[in-house]
Amino acid sequence: MRSGRQNKSPLEFWTSAIRSGLRRYTKQLADLSPFHDHTPSPADFADVWARECEQAGSDIVVCWLGHCTVLMRLGRLNILTDPVFSRRIGVKIGKRTVGLTRIGDPPLQTKHLPPVDVILISHPHFDHLDKPTLERLRSPSTLVVTSRSSRRLIPMGFADVLELDWHQTAVLEDLKLDVLKPRHWGARTAWDRHRGYNSYVLSVGTQRVLFAGDTALTDVYAGLSNIDLAIFGIGSYAPWEHAHATPEQVWTMFQSFGGRKLLPVHHSTFELGDEPHGEPMMRLEAAAGTDRKRILEAGIGQIVRVRS
Repeated sequence: MRSGRQNKSPLEFWTSAIRSGLRRYTKQLADLSPFHDHTPSPADFADVWARECEQAGSDIVVCWLGHCTVLMRLGRLNILTDPVFSRRIGVKIGKRTVGLTRIGDPPLQTKHLPPVDVILISHPHFDHLDKPTLERLRSPSTLVVTSRSSRRLIPMGFADVLELDWHQTAVLEDLKLDVLKPRHWGARTAWDRHRGYNSYVLSVGTQRVLFAGDTALTDVYAGLSNIDLAIFGIGSYAPWEHAHATPEQVWTMFQSFGGRKLLPVHHSTFELGDEPHGEPMMRLEAAAGTDRKRILEAGIGQIVRVRS
């Protein structure tokens, strides 16, 4: 399968990439002012979540919390993917974080979450593995699952940290995890390209969820079956199509295994690409056409169910 990068000459690609980075990063890197915590505090979120889970019976319960952060209830487990609640992500220099600023406040803070049984991290990029968020989530009853060579990036204080590599399977009480190799990369800096990058298939009883993490167009998911919910990133493809699939490519991958519902993430949270705000969802819906009912309608912070 060909990517946007392959359709361009190296000079064309790097020219557009540098132009994109300079446009977005220069302004934000110049702003090192500290944040003030003025996020609305949904103090009853954990109670609302518990009631929704109780009423849902065997249905999957899901809440998209921005970017690739998704809280889901599978069986009896609360699972949190790629948790990022910081307002700025990037390299820490002293008391300041140098990097990109979130578009708007997160819908809640970590203290408002219900108890989390498993934190699932797809890869170590700053917009997926956020150390300040993980420090606030530390709990002796929470297990962290991450990609190859990423254990040392996880703060101390969790029950355990499990590294999984491609094609491995792990069984954690009622949860079965199968690891797939997406089309991406795992380096956090220019010096650690040995780190892994994962997609996960989560199974609890008859419930099956695909958390793709970041991926370009690939046929690695085509052999899957009985996926109730697929979580795919649909943003940051311009000019990074070699690493982030376009909405049309996401729909092609989703159709390849006949998933029941698609939750689109990795958009409307951080400005990581050149595409206009709102374009990823419009293009995804256009690609789905009359089948758009299979796209899970879930705004940031909205609790929804996926029927079993």
